Amino acid sequence: GCHDEEIVSRFAGVGLLKQYVLNDMSVGNWFVFDELVMGCGLLCQRCTQPNLQLPGGVELDASRLFRDRMYAQHGIIAPPRRHRSSREGRNTHDILRAYIIENKRFTAMEWKEINAAIDEINNDTLMHQNQGITNSTKLNWPLINTKILRYGLIMPQKKQQSRFSKTITDAKSPTYELTENRFMSQLRLFRTIDIHVTGPGTGQMYQTFLPDGSVNINLGGLQELRRENGKRTFTTYMEQYMTSGAPY
Repeated sequence: GCHDEEIVSRFAGVGLLKQYVLNDMSVGNWFVFDELVMGCGLLCQRCTQPNLQLPGGVELDASRLFRDRMYAQHGIIAPPRRHRSSREGRNTHDILRAYIIENKRFTAMEWKEINAAIDEINNDTLMHQNQGITNSTKLNWPLINTKILRYGLIMPQKKQQSRFSKTITDAKSPTYELTENRFMSQLRLFRTIDIHVTGPGTGQMYQTFLPDGSVNINLGGLQELRRENGKRTFTTYMEQYMTSGAPY
């Protein structure tokens, strides 16, 4: 089955029924739905508001509700709530965790610059740790540990044994088993991220799962604009609405 189908099914909590199964069941029968929600996979990209916010993300707090339900439905504790500031619930000696998300849009030169920045940041953190200076109140800014995150390398946690058997993927009851998968491992990591760095495009779509008070950095990119007098490029950030629609 499709990995996305399992995620959506768990998020909804009301089971999964594929269209072809429903088509077969509806031969000679009628079905009545109390409520039907329909959408297009690319609708989000087209649903632009004057304030450039994800619809419902701020006024309905939908982004936070979406995030917390996704964690809950996958059996993972939601990220900590911070109502006043990013410092809330943190220790002054905590080292912030920054992850630069691998992105196909990064060029070889950009990767060279990114790796140089990672080395500089981590070396500064290591120097202060060796000197025993980790209290953020005595520093100009908190210490940061920076890593590159490659989603393809995040594997599901292995369980020695399960008393459950996997159900078929085409039709699942709302109470089917929580089989460990990659997305659950990704969520466990994401709830610990303080600084999320990536370029525009698909890499921006996970920022909704970040904890309250975290930071998303969109490095932007160059988009080609074909013209009769030759190629031109313009700077684009693309998913601004995802960030402005997640006020936490």
